[in-house]
Amino acid sequence: MATPADVRHDARRGRFELDMDGETAHVEYRRDGDTMVILHTIVPEALSGRGIAGTLNAAALGHAREAGLQVDPQCEYTASYVRRHSGYDDLLVGGERSS
Repeated sequence: MATPADVRHDARRGRFELDMDGETAHVEYRRDGDTMVILHTIVPEALSGRGIAGTLNAAALGHAREAGLQVDPQCEYTASYVRRHSGYDDLLVGGERSS
């Protein structure tokens, strides 16, 4: 099983990536000042059901915490992930839970 430590951060492309079984899953983001706007979580069908989306989001959110960034989860999966894992509430822009 993949862990956040297996995730590669490509800051130039604004992505957190995980290669597995010849496929690449990723989380796309953009920086807006001190905010990481998470745009999309993409997991190829061949990799679905393995917890990869959660692993990618944990890595992205961990990076945001370490970098002192707030998070604007525009990606539906990321917003849902944050709702399910309340330990990330403090990262949200304005300190509010996403809806």
